[in-house]
Amino acid sequence: MSGQFSPDEQAGASADRAPAAVAPMLCYVIEDEPGIRQVITYSLHDFGITTKEFDAAPAVLRALQHHTPQLCFLDVSLQGSDAIDVIRGLALHKYRGPVQLMSGKDPALLEEIRVIGERHALHMLPVLTKPFRAETVRKIIHDHCGDRLQPAARATSGTAPAIAPVARPAFDLGQLLREQRLQLWYQPKINLKLRSLVGAEGLVRGVHPEHGIIPPGAFLPNASEEAMLRLTETVILAALRDWSDFSEHGFALRMALNVPASALVKLPISTLVRENRPRSDKWPGLILEITEDEIVRDIPLAHEIATQLKIYNIVLAIDDFGTGYSHLARLRELPFAELKLDRNLVMNCGKDETSAALCQTGIDLAHRFGSEVVAEGIENASELEALLKMGCDLGQGFLFAPPMAKDRFISLLRRRAQRPVQRGNVA
Repeated sequence: MSGQFSPDEQAGASADRAPAAVAPMLCYVIEDEPGIRQVITYSLHDFGITTKEFDAAPAVLRALQHHTPQLCFLDVSLQGSDAIDVIRGLALHKYRGPVQLMSGKDPALLEEIRVIGERHALHMLPVLTKPFRAETVRKIIHDHCGDRLQPAARATSGTAPAIAPVARPAFDLGQLLREQRLQLWYQPKINLKLRSLVGAEGLVRGVHPEHGIIPPGAFLPNASEEAMLRLTETVILAALRDWSDFSEHGFALRMALNVPASALVKLPISTLVRENRPRSDKWPGLILEITEDEIVRDIPLAHEIATQLKIYNIVLAIDDFGTGYSHLARLRELPFAELKLDRNLVMNCGKDETSAALCQTGIDLAHRFGSEVVAEGIENASELEALLKMGCDLGQGFLFAPPMAKDRFISLLRRRAQRPVQRGNVA
């Protein structure tokens, strides 16, 4: 397949949930296309499932000598090898977990490969034909790994069964900072009306030699304020450096970063940016995202700081909007440039009248205040169409592209340099 994704190939945006007290799982994601591999991996990480990624059969066979997975996602065509090579190796190592075969090839061929797997005494699941929806991945986990996962108390209407994640190890943010095991990943921000790429949100990820990519839910919840401030300074400096790299490839994108409200008071952000900002006339400035519940605690102070930051082309965005409606009237006192609709409002806004009404309220409010609206967590075409009708300005989510490491983001920018963003197809 190409490096482009259709809506059905996008996984839902990750969200941190309270961990269930069950043992962690290991899944092999065996796929030669990095983008698809990443989407599946993100879906699994959302449930606390540890993953190891491979693009060729020999690497899988070497890994089996050291650890045994409980689930395998297996593509048919691999680098210099194929699914049958992997099937033979799994059988040789007496692997007994489920094997989810997946491909966009002829269904008859896929069925033949599945039968071969069964002849090797493997537990072959029904063939998964590409493209597929994120809900399909969730249902596979629910149906075939239910003994290792605890179902959530309720399922969201109209979606695949919700699943609470398995327990995953916690990591110390201070230690990750000291060992330089943090990366800034980027998720594209799209002008919904023009279908154009206008910016990116920087999202921190950990990188561990044994555990692979570490989601923020594994190291942020229990982090000290000191560590959070150090992290904030680290990501601001990284974003400023990375902007210069993106600019060298012809892209002057406006970067957005999540920061705690305490950083506005306790960090010399204006000095950091003034001394380290790109020396380019094309630099569009920086957006700092503060959650709604934090920013309303001291509106006058937030107003003062926001005004000072604007001198240095730094603006504030209200993140996770939708959790503090009693404070709506006070928001007009704050000069915010963007209002970000929480993904829980965006979810099913194309079908659920309550979600749609809440989204419309936020959009109308922001526009009256002269601000733009960003919808985060857009996962399907119906949500996109509904948001367009409501007048939403910007959007991000797995419908367009998942968060990705810097190098892959640059590759995406190169491919999209002269091409308009198609609906549900950025990466």
